[in-house]
Amino acid sequence: MTTNPLSLAALSSCTLCPRRCRVDRTRAHGYCGAGARARIALVSLHPWEEPCLTGGADGKGAGTVFFSYCNLRCCYCQNHEISHGGKGEEVTEERLAEIFLEQQARGAATLDLVTPTHYVPQILAALHIARARGFTLPVVYNSSAYETEETIAMLAGEVAVYLPDLKYIDEASAREYSAAPDYFRYASRAIRAMVRQVGPVDFAPDGSLRRGVLVRHLVLPGHRHESMRILDWLHENFGDSVQISLMNQYTPLYHAAEHKGMGRRLTTFEYESVVEHALDLGITRCYVQEGRTADAKFVPRFDGRGVRGGE
Repeated sequence: MTTNPLSLAALSSCTLCPRRCRVDRTRAHGYCGAGARARIALVSLHPWEEPCLTGGADGKGAGTVFFSYCNLRCCYCQNHEISHGGKGEEVTEERLAEIFLEQQARGAATLDLVTPTHYVPQILAALHIARARGFTLPVVYNSSAYETEETIAMLAGEVAVYLPDLKYIDEASAREYSAAPDYFRYASRAIRAMVRQVGPVDFAPDGSLRRGVLVRHLVLPGHRHESMRILDWLHENFGDSVQISLMNQYTPLYHAAEHKGMGRRLTTFEYESVVEHALDLGITRCYVQEGRTADAKFVPRFDGRGVRGGE
């Protein structure tokens, strides 16, 4: 099956993300590295996402689909071999739909689309095919939040849960670490658009997140005050209508050590001071991490499992 004509139209002058590089992706690759077909590095059941996405203690995990390439250039990216290097295999929209159905058959609690922004047209086409064949899993859109409001609008009615990062509030941090000085300007608008679209968080009796926005924030070494200001912004704008996930798992991988202060792990004091700030603000919907989570062993093995089928 070839790429859907509607997808081709959206990709012929690509403006899916804030880069708006306008590359004809049917003939070349965009800033992100992606072309006309979706490229996938791993399809798996992932038990380590937030509990509300994995089916809880008895669940089999979130049904992750790791897409290759990314519109950011994070110097510490733990998935750099796929986000920057493009490791993975191209699939048709027909095969992508089959992957979604296979995740459902494996017992996944959700369909977790990881770094999906640059493949939204292909994903929408695949969801249309899959739903016609009985696909019913809640769709989780797991992104960096470096999105346009127009792309978020394309997803209305298709996504149940948005899972954006909110990486930075300072322009200098976003420029230095992700080559995106306008990150917060776009991410803040995108998160507002997500909340408008799916509404406040709605949890099922078993704790599963049926609908809503779960904002992740990774606390970076030397940036605890920036993290506190991110919490200020989230609380001021959304109160408890969003779920927050504060992460302490920063690991100095890839090119992190080339940037001043980024070649070390987070200290306990840095992380706990951000958690204390959340408590002082009165934030009640917030996951925190305990124990040692900053370790390269938690990085998935991007070996193409589940991409071809018959596995």
